[in-house]
Amino acid sequence: MGEARSSDTSQHLLDPYSFTHVLNGFIFCWLLGWFAPRLSWAWRLWLAIAAEAVWEVIENSDFVIQRYREASAALGYFGDTVVNSLSDIMMCGFGFVLARYLGFGRSLALFVTVEVALLFWIRDSLVLNIVMLIYPVEWIKEWQAGY
Repeated sequence: MGEARSSDTSQHLLDPYSFTHVLNGFIFCWLLGWFAPRLSWAWRLWLAIAAEAVWEVIENSDFVIQRYREASAALGYFGDTVVNSLSDIMMCGFGFVLARYLGFGRSLALFVTVEVALLFWIRDSLVLNIVMLIYPVEWIKEWQAGY
């Protein structure tokens, strides 16, 4: 799966951040279930996949790539390959289906477990990634870099 903080990250089919895209699927499943309960689950799945695809385009824009370099430990990040982006979208779809199968309580427990495992494994997670992208915290950046 590769090293999380190298320039090689996001250049393969799967990387450590693939797990965060599964968690994106969980979040989309929960939100669409709450805000669009009358839509069939298949339509909610397609909306989740479409939202993830839009995020992949935004995530690979020059602005966001530069933001990742400035605000997080992703100093060598230069964007995803097409294969990695397509894999991220599939991982989101997998996460959506898994969350639907597990139900809210069990998928929430798995969400927290994955977040904690990622913090120990790569010193990053979905929640930390969002925080650092929106409002970088210096001590978190130092901790992520291993100082």
